[in-house]
Amino acid sequence: FTSIHIEEYESDARDTKLGPEEITRDIPNVSDDTLKDLDERGIIRIGAEVLSGDILVGKVTPKGETELSAEERLLRAIFGEKAREVRDTSLKVPHGEAGIVVDVKVFTRENGDELPPGVNQLVRVYIAQKRKVSVGDKMAGRHGNKGVISRILPEEDMPYLPDGTPLEIVLNPLGVPSRMNIGQVLETHLGYAAQALGWKVATPVFDGANEHDTFETLKLAGLPENGKSWLYDGRTGERFDNPVTVGYMYFLKLLHLVDDKIHARSTGPYSLVTQQPLGGKAQFGGQRFGEMEVWALEAYGAAYTLQEILTVKSDDVIGRVKTYEAIVKGENVPEAGIPESFKVLIKELQSLALDVRVFSDTQGEISLKESVEDGLENLEEQYQSGNYGYNISEDEDEEEDDDVESSVKLFVENDDDIDDDTDDDSDEDDNDEIDNFDIGMSEKTLDDLEEEGNELDPDKIDDMFEKN
Repeated sequence: FTSIHIEEYESDARDTKLGPEEITRDIPNVSDDTLKDLDERGIIRIGAEVLSGDILVGKVTPKGETELSAEERLLRAIFGEKAREVRDTSLKVPHGEAGIVVDVKVFTRENGDELPPGVNQLVRVYIAQKRKVSVGDKMAGRHGNKGVISRILPEEDMPYLPDGTPLEIVLNPLGVPSRMNIGQVLETHLGYAAQALGWKVATPVFDGANEHDTFETLKLAGLPENGKSWLYDGRTGERFDNPVTVGYMYFLKLLHLVDDKIHARSTGPYSLVTQQPLGGKAQFGGQRFGEMEVWALEAYGAAYTLQEILTVKSDDVIGRVKTYEAIVKGENVPEAGIPESFKVLIKELQSLALDVRVFSDTQGEISLKESVEDGLENLEEQYQSGNYGYNISEDEDEEEDDDVESSVKLFVENDDDIDDDTDDDSDEDDNDEIDNFDIGMSEKTLDDLEEEGNELDPDKIDDMFEKN
C-alpha cells in the first residue's frame, strides 16, 4: 500500500499592461539560500528536494504606480521616493506539499510551442512523493465496504492463526449487518479456499458461485466449513473467546489520503463582505461552526465559548485584532465587539426601507458603519480609541477647528473613482504627479508627517490645495 504521487505545478510569464513578466533567478528581497536549487534560468533543478514555501519558478512582474495604494502614491509624490519596478510573483510549493522534483518542462513561442494568447513562456514542474499507508488513509474492498485506517501495528502484535500466520487487515464486523453487503463475506470465504487449493477463481457477481458452492469449496480445501478460525492475541498469546471469519479479500487504497486532508489555521484570509474566515483547505480557511453546532453550545449553556466563536474567532474585525494582540502580550482578552455580519444584516434591512438602529442604555445610539465600507482609517481610529466594533455618534459640528493646518488630514483616492466635474484646465500640468490625487480626510496630519522627520515642501502642498 505504498504509492507514488506526482503533482504538476504550472507558472506562465504573460504580457501585462505595464510590460512583460519575466522568468528569472534575479528576484527582489530573496536570500541566496532560497535560490540555491534554482538554475541560471530561475527554474528548480531536477532532483531537488522541496518543502512547502520553496520557490519552483522565479518570476517577476512589473509593478506600476497604479498598483500602489493612494496614500503611498501621495507620499511618493511629496517625498520623491522611487518605487522598485518589479514585484516577486514566483511559483512556490503550496502549503503542506513537499517532494522531489522529477521533471521540468519549458514551453516558449521561440520553440514553436502553442501557447495561449498573451503568454510568452510556460513552465511545468513535476514533484513526486512516496507515501506509505498511514492512519487516516481511506481504503475499500470491492463491495462498497470502505473505511479509514484507525491503527497500524507491528506484524508481531497482530492476531495470528493456530499455525502462526499473522493477519494483515482486521475489519470491524459492525460494517456488515447495517450495510447488508454480504458479498465481502463470501469473497473472503472463496478467497480462503482458493488460496489453500492454489486456484485462481473468476466468478460473476450475481450469476457465479453461490453460497452452497462457496462452502463446498471450503470443505474441499480442508478448511473449517463455516469459514471461521480460532485466533490468538499477538501481544498476550491468549486465544480469543470466539472464532473469527478469516480469508482473502481484494483491498485497495483510495486517493483520499490523510496527508492531503490535514489542515489547521490560526489566522488567515477573510471573506470581503461578511469578514468571516474563508472555508476549505485550498483557501486556508477555518472550520465552519454552523447553525446546528451553535444550538449544541446553546443547549449546553457554554455562553462564553459561543460568544468568542461568533465574534473574535469570526467576524468581529476590531475584536479579533485586539484579542490576538492581548494574547501575544499576555494581557486579558478584551470584551467582544459587534460582528460584521450584524452590520451586514442592518444594511440588508435598510435596503428593504427598514431603518433599524441600535441603542445602548447608557451611550445612546450606536453608529454601525461597516468596517469594510468605513475603510482602514476608521478601523484604526476605533482600534486606537478602544471602541471595539462601534462608534458612539456625537454632534459632528463640535469638532470643527479653525486651525486649518493642524486639522487638515491627507487622504487620497484615485480620480477615476470620483464622479466629480473635472475642470477643463486640468490638462495644463499633465506631467505633475500630484494631479492624480484629491485631498480628503485621513489619519496623518501634516504635523505628524513633520514630526516623523519628513521634510514637507510647502509649495507643493499649496499647489495641491489650489488645484483641489
